Amino acid sequence: MNVQEFLQHIENAPPGPVTLFCPDKAPRAREATYEPLLAERAIERVVAQYLDPNAKDMAYSAYFADETEPGEIVSEAETLPFLSERRIVVVRRAERYIAESACKPLLKYIGNPCEFALLLLVADSIDKRCKFYRACDAAGGVVSCPQLQDGEVKLWIREEVKLRDKKIESAAVDALFDRAGKRLGDVNNAIQVVCNFVGARTDIRGEDVEIACADVAEEQIWTLTDAIAASDTHAAVRALRDLLDMGMSEFQIMGSVNWMLKTAHAIAVKSPGLSRVKNYVVRKTTPLAHKLGPERIRRAFSLCMDTEILLRSTHVDRALALELLVVKLAAPTKTRHREAAGR
Repeated sequence: MNVQEFLQHIENAPPGPVTLFCPDKAPRAREATYEPLLAERAIERVVAQYLDPNAKDMAYSAYFADETEPGEIVSEAETLPFLSERRIVVVRRAERYIAESACKPLLKYIGNPCEFALLLLVADSIDKRCKFYRACDAAGGVVSCPQLQDGEVKLWIREEVKLRDKKIESAAVDALFDRAGKRLGDVNNAIQVVCNFVGARTDIRGEDVEIACADVAEEQIWTLTDAIAASDTHAAVRALRDLLDMGMSEFQIMGSVNWMLKTAHAIAVKSPGLSRVKNYVVRKTTPLAHKLGPERIRRAFSLCMDTEILLRSTHVDRALALELLVVKLAAPTKTRHREAAGR
């Protein structure tokens, strides 16, 4: 079952003694996706619904699979709860159990679990061919937690805002989605920032998101990106100097430029991984991808590498070296030169 079905099920009955929360691949998707916040919210619901808060210290345990021997986890799950009907044991990073050698005692337990215990396992990745997954599946306890689709994320945003006793207009929902992307942890953080920004006001508008989620250094990086895409060398150099004046190191700026070019290349070649890039980032970087194209972006990477070597291995004026790089990146393409000559 998926995590939404799981949440509906536990409203009426407790989950089985073993539950594995893990990624899943949609029918036509290239790869499995995983939304950790959905798994964590589901665990919170189980704990809140089936464990007395007064007994939590004696009947709840949480482990990391890569830090704890499986035998210790089994021993905890087999220990009768004190002053509680159930014992809940949560194990995160359970992808470690993909290797059979890492989970033999656990496999035996999953095959014959204790009725009073709820063993909740969380795996950020999974191989459905491994014995660990097959054992959990045989126990009827696999819960898939794939990333939500775009429309589902926007609905989730509305529901989260409503829980904070606020209303949000459609433009603000779109702006939040563009800024934060599809990972609910990032979206949740952005919602919290915006709600703190509007304070006691109960409505959230698009401009609230733009202001609350703006990072000054990030906005200046986009100013630099826009200037390079527009072949405006003066504006590009000015944006670079502003970044230096803000205290960003030359190496931080180089990292941002490389990231900017990497994203532009993904757009230019229509990389399958582009679906994981935030809409806002794609929209801001697309003009640069259109200006340079795949071949010039590859040459731009070489320029960046040469500049990086200069910064690290010589006594060159670092600010000047960056200015030269930015001027070269912002230089008009031949097509633009021909268009200008035609006018």
